[in-house]
Amino acid sequence: MSSEILSVLEYMEKEKGIPRADMISAIVNAIKTAALKGVNSGQELKIEISPKNGQMTAWALMKVVDSISDPKKEIHIEKAQALKPGAILGDFVEKEIDPSYLGRIAAQTARQAIMQKLRQFEKERIYDDFKDSVGDIVSGTVRRRERNDLYIDLGKAEAIMPGKEQVPGEEYAPGERIRCLLLEIENGSRGPEIVLSRAHNKFVRRLFELEVTEIADGTVKIEAFAREPGYRTKIAVTSTDPKVDPVGACVGARGARVKSIVRELNGEKIDIIPYHADPKEMLAEALKPAVPRETILDEKNKRILIRVANEDLAVAIGRKGQNARLTSRLVGWKLDIEEWKATASDPRAQAISLLVATFGFDKGVAERLVAHGINSPAAFEGVEAGDLVADFGFTEEEATGIMAKASGTNT
Repeated sequence: MSSEILSVLEYMEKEKGIPRADMISAIVNAIKTAALKGVNSGQELKIEISPKNGQMTAWALMKVVDSISDPKKEIHIEKAQALKPGAILGDFVEKEIDPSYLGRIAAQTARQAIMQKLRQFEKERIYDDFKDSVGDIVSGTVRRRERNDLYIDLGKAEAIMPGKEQVPGEEYAPGERIRCLLLEIENGSRGPEIVLSRAHNKFVRRLFELEVTEIADGTVKIEAFAREPGYRTKIAVTSTDPKVDPVGACVGARGARVKSIVRELNGEKIDIIPYHADPKEMLAEALKPAVPRETILDEKNKRILIRVANEDLAVAIGRKGQNARLTSRLVGWKLDIEEWKATASDPRAQAISLLVATFGFDKGVAERLVAHGINSPAAFEGVEAGDLVADFGFTEEEATGIMAKASGTNT
């Protein structure tokens, strides 16, 4: 049995990373529990296993008495003193027993208990190995697909990427390498379940942190973030250093940095814009190349209505409304988009403004003149002060003043 124990110790230590001392403790406790259920029921045992050779030694703990009532638990004082010189009544002495005496049933039960304990050790080890990696990007090999879930080998453990955490349109074959976000570890009754994701927003955030050193060191910050997995991601960035262009840092020389991230995301589009605290400015940046012609803010309900020209309408809304949804999430306001239509200008108002601007008339005077057909400087040609009195109802003084301004400007 010692060779079997030694082989188990060596295998679990090398292959599973379980310390030998922990394994020995588990085996000893399992054998004790199993033995006490068999022929050694009620007997207190002490068991030791050598970590070097797997040799097991067992003792029965016996109480020293002068009259034995239970041979499994008690030993006569004369025999006790032979085992332990100086033993007195009430002491406990250790009487070595043959491990095989523990019985075959005990050994079988112990084997089952050992395997159960080993599985527990392995589960705990997996949890300890990966609990500090939650939120990080890990690499693995695709093993299989079951229903809509993808199972990925991370080396020390197998992880799962549920369908909801996969990016629409991405397909992976068994044996293919894949990078994912370690989303969480669920410590269930069957052991830790490692959940991966490529659809989570934090996956793209972590890719930027790995690719852009200025984000990793805190010089550039991602202030706002919105993503539709497989379609488009929008991020708004700022810089704590006025010498560092946050957008340029994320894009990289000739777009190298952002291109690397787009390749990892299998062509998902990425928009990087400068962050603005003013929602109007943020909106204008986020909607480019579409240009808002009119923006109306509803501060109370945090809602923005924008109107864009007909040619910009499809760009602003995006395929199936995705661009509008992303922009809304990025800005943090609900967004309504309408077509902008130029309203016809009021010719009367334009004529009044023209006379006021050209001759310096009071607005009331200009309104009366326009009402009688004088709607431009050219319309004064042939008009005399008497006409203004007789036909337009002005006083002589008013008529003289009007003509003086009109003729003075003309000259």
